[in-house]
Amino acid sequence: MKYTSSEANKLLRRLNEERDAVLAKEQKCSTFLAAMGEDPESLRPQYDYAAVQNTLEMLNRKIRTVKHAISQFNLTQTVPGFDMTVDQMLVYIPQLTARKKKLAVMKGRLPKQRKIEDRFGHTGVIDYVYTNYDIKAVEADYHTVADELAKAQAALDTLNNTVLMEIDA
Repeated sequence: MKYTSSEANKLLRRLNEERDAVLAKEQKCSTFLAAMGEDPESLRPQYDYAAVQNTLEMLNRKIRTVKHAISQFNLTQTVPGFDMTVDQMLVYIPQLTARKKKLAVMKGRLPKQRKIEDRFGHTGVIDYVYTNYDIKAVEADYHTVADELAKAQAALDTLNNTVLMEIDA
């Protein structure tokens, strides 16, 4: 079948949830307690080892197939407007996010500001922290990075919701 990357990731999430549910049920049913004097057969939960193992193997096979298809897609599909594949964009976007966060802190500083000490570390001497860079240049870089991040996220979102991949799951 054909899926978008977004649909494939939702399929993968559903398959993982199904596998987790089977494992949780197996955990509850594969063993049980009976007190002395109780009839264990009347307490025995329904559990078919072979059927559960077959179900788990089928789900694991589907998960591997979907993950492989997503990986292949990410390695080969180029994001429009960027000279990068999806997997490169998945590294680039967090890099841009970290840079934007750092620049936000830098642009929020004053050229000169009083250093705040906690009450116990105060020595009575007033220290000042001076910026050693052009705040206007940082603000300009911040806006450039913010725009690039928004453009990258939008391009990746568009691709993930429109381009199809084949998955035999």
